[in-house]
Amino acid sequence: MSETETLMNIRSDIELANASDIGCVRSANEDYYLFIEPQDDEEFRRRGRLILVADGMGGHKGGRMASRLAGDTIRDVFLSSSEEDPLEVMREGFSKAHLAIADRAAADPELAGMGTTCTAIILRALHLTLGHIGDSRLYLIRDGSPQQVSRDHTVVNRMVEEGRLTPEQAQNHEKRHVLCAALGVGSDDDVDLAQDPVEIHAGDILLLCSDGLHGLISAAEMASVTIDQPLESACSELLAWARVRGGPDNITLQLVRLAAAAQNV
Repeated sequence: MSETETLMNIRSDIELANASDIGCVRSANEDYYLFIEPQDDEEFRRRGRLILVADGMGGHKGGRMASRLAGDTIRDVFLSSSEEDPLEVMREGFSKAHLAIADRAAADPELAGMGTTCTAIILRALHLTLGHIGDSRLYLIRDGSPQQVSRDHTVVNRMVEEGRLTPEQAQNHEKRHVLCAALGVGSDDDVDLAQDPVEIHAGDILLLCSDGLHGLISAAEMASVTIDQPLESACSELLAWARVRGGPDNITLQLVRLAAAAQNV
């Protein structure tokens, strides 16, 4: 199990479930996740909630450190930034995380080449701001229908976008897990920052996950599991499905459901 941060009182306008599993093959968990919301009501109204999943790479030591550095750095910016615009908070957080990982790798030869995916959202009332790099994913599930909100930074997805592969061909391509962007590697210009917040509705479900889940379970299957049961049960069931299907990678997910009484305040 990766180290995580969810030890707090969660306000009743959402339902939350999260978990991380080493899978069936790996000897260490290089994933990391966190959920945080300020306990002070004034700070909560100003900052909202931060929800994040990161999947490290670069060996057991490097991958674990990179994902943790990304999460901790973005969390610290989220809690301390004087910026009012969540997009600017996200931009600052990802930029500082990228530099923190690159600097740590440069200082220790054993960590050379380490990096991490990162999918993070700031949720304020009924608006969502996304920051994303790599192939972890954010899905929005509305009325049982899933939509992938994030865009994979992989060699194969780039080929699909360029028209050199069909989505069907991409599903089983041998390079489907090869990243073309990650925090700590290359440039932080590769980070996707949604310029406009995504409007979400009461009853919507947000699903953030590493490729250890979405590489084995389709979006339609994820959506079907979340219908008509508590998210804790859905989370456990999705982990079990991934393990039954071989679990070759670490498996991490977070589920957030907006309560029916949620308001845009």
